[in-house]
Order: sequence, then C-alpha cells, then structure tokens
Amino acid sequence: MTATVPLVDVTIALTLAFAGGLIARLLNLPTISGFLLAGVVISPFTPGYVANAEVLHLMAELGVVMLLFGVGLHFKLEHLVAVRAVAVPGAILQIAVSSGLGVLIGTRLGLTWEGALVFGLAGSIASTVVLTRTLEARGMLDAAAGRLAIGWLVVQDLAMVLVLALIPALAGGPTGEVDVGGVALVVLQAGLFLALMLYGGARVLPALLRYVEATGSRELFILAIVSIALSIATGGTYFGVSVALGAFVAGLAVSEAQTTRIAADEVLPLREAFAALFFVSVGMLLDPAALAASPALFLGVVGLVVVNAATAYAVVSFARGGSVNAPIVAAGLAQVGEFSFIIAEVGSQAGLLPAEAYNAVLGAAVVTIALNPLAFQALARLRRPQETARVAA
Repeated sequence: MTATVPLVDVTIALTLAFAGGLIARLLNLPTISGFLLAGVVISPFTPGYVANAEVLHLMAELGVVMLLFGVGLHFKLEHLVAVRAVAVPGAILQIAVSSGLGVLIGTRLGLTWEGALVFGLAGSIASTVVLTRTLEARGMLDAAAGRLAIGWLVVQDLAMVLVLALIPALAGGPTGEVDVGGVALVVLQAGLFLALMLYGGARVLPALLRYVEATGSRELFILAIVSIALSIATGGTYFGVSVALGAFVAGLAVSEAQTTRIAADEVLPLREAFAALFFVSVGMLLDPAALAASPALFLGVVGLVVVNAATAYAVVSFARGGSVNAPIVAAGLAQVGEFSFIIAEVGSQAGLLPAEAYNAVLGAAVVTIALNPLAFQALARLRRPQETARVAA
C-alpha cells in the first residue's frame, strides 16, 4: 500500500522540522526558528515541494490542544485568582493602548478606521503557545512571572471572544449597529462553558481519571487523557471559546486530580511532536513578496508588539515584585500569534482588512515568533551579571 499524500506531507514536515531545529541548536538559536524555517521551505511562496496547509493545520491543532492542556495541568485555579489584580486590568489596558495606536497607524497608512481597529486588535494579542513553549524551555512556567504571564494571556483570549462577536458589526460601517443581544449571548456562552468546566468538570473528571488508573491499563489512561483534552477543547468552540483556551480550561479542570503528574508525563511525547507542526504551519503563511509590497504595514504591526511589551512592563513594574516579573512578562508579550491570525481572518472575510494588511499581520507573527526566544536569551544574559553582583555583595 502506497503512502497517502497527507501522510507524505506530515512526514516531510516533521523531518524538515527536525532538521531545522537541529541546525538552529547548532547555531545556538531557538528550535522554534528552525521549525518556522521548515514551514517556509514547504510553503506555496517558495520554490520546490508545497505541502497541504490544511492537513498540517489539523495536525498542528492537536499540538496546540496537548500543549495548552499540559499547561492547565500544571496551573491551579488559585494561581489565576492570585494574579487577577495585575493580569485583568493590565491585559485590558494593554489591548486598549495597542488597539488605539493601531487605529492611528492604520488610518495613516490608508486603512478605514474599522479596518485599522481590526489591525490594532490583531497586533495586540500574544501567542499562548509560543509563550508556553518559551517559559517551559527555561523552567519558568511555575515561577511567579510565568504564572502572571499565562494569566495575562488567558485574559487576552477571553477578551478576544468578545471582539470576534463585535467585528461583524464593524462591517456595517459608521452606521452599523452593534448586535447587543448577540454580544450578550457570546458572553453568556463563554461564561457557561467556564462554569461547567471549572465547577462541574473539576469534580467529575478527576474522579473519572482515578477510576481509569485503578484499572491498571496504561492504554486506557492515555486514551482517557487525550479524549478529555480533545472533547473539551473542541466542545468549547460551540460556546465561542477558542480551541487553545478550551484545552487550557480542560487542563485546569483535571489539575486537582491525584493523577496529574502521571497525566502530564503521558501527554508530553504527544504534544512535542504535534507542537512542532504548529510552528511549521505558521512558517507556511509567510509570503516574502507580500511583505516587500507593504513594508510600512509590517513595521506597524511590529511596532504594536513593542508597545505591548512596553505597556506590560510599565503595568507590572507597579505591582509587588514588579522589578523581577516585569522584564519576563514584557518579553513574553513581545510576539503575536494564533489569535492574531483569527482576528485578521475574520476581519478580512468581513471586508474590513485588505489583503496587504492581512499579510502584514501574518508576516509580523512569523518574525516576532522567531525572535521572541532571543529576547529571553538576551534577558538571561543581562540578569547574570546582576545576580553575580548581588552574590558578591
């Protein structure tokens, strides 16, 4: 039996991701850079083999689910509650500042105010997947700064659920009216999903996993973990919640179980392979010709990323322990990712965001994702002399 084309695409993508990641490590660069480069190699915008983007995107979503489910497993609900005083107002302020600046930049570059607002919103959201991988690679996921950064992005994701409901109203132009009932329904659905998972699921799912573990079957336990993660993540989409946020909430619901460590160990091999495909699929979006045609819009999105980091730094600096946490949170927000794609896509379909602005968002996402781990490397180098000086004193 010959291999099917989708299997060939996945095989080539994983092989190139391995090769790109290995080369990146040899050059002392983040492996994410190698994964993104692999995506560029098999994209429709470069000569040679062109992979099926839809197939790789489907595989990548599995990686996103497993990755964010794993983060939820390590996170505790009380961790979110502990950072709410900084994460909630900070994320809302940061989105507002970036969106407002996006309107100013976008209108100056020829966009309508509605399109410029979508442009700014797309540039205001950081990637939870990228932040998670970067924090985990540096052992900072359970640190205070890591929890604050994750909590900040959870608030961002929840805010974007509301934004996605508002974008169609913008398509009506200045006379368009906001569907208040539709927006209220979206908020109600998202709230219902969170309540079901964090209160109902947190009681049922740990008991289910304990029962499965008692059977002594490792195969059943792995299937239970995967099915719980996928079922809740995909089920959340019917409540207007993203797959990534749904997977994170699923992990939170299971995190109180005594089997949490075992569950995390079983998820790890699955998520590493599929998470690499996420970055490959992102790399496939980069169209160098489109970026060359509209460099100002591209630089505009990059500028918004810098503003996001600066705003986060300023907000966290005023909080307790801000001098330690602020640089890490700011570095974590210095990129845009998967939710930005969704905002840009919805805005494009609504006729608000022209093709050149859409490509600028995608291009900026690829570049900032590739450079983000370097920001953490630079931060670590800056902190070493300070720590040495404190020890010497």
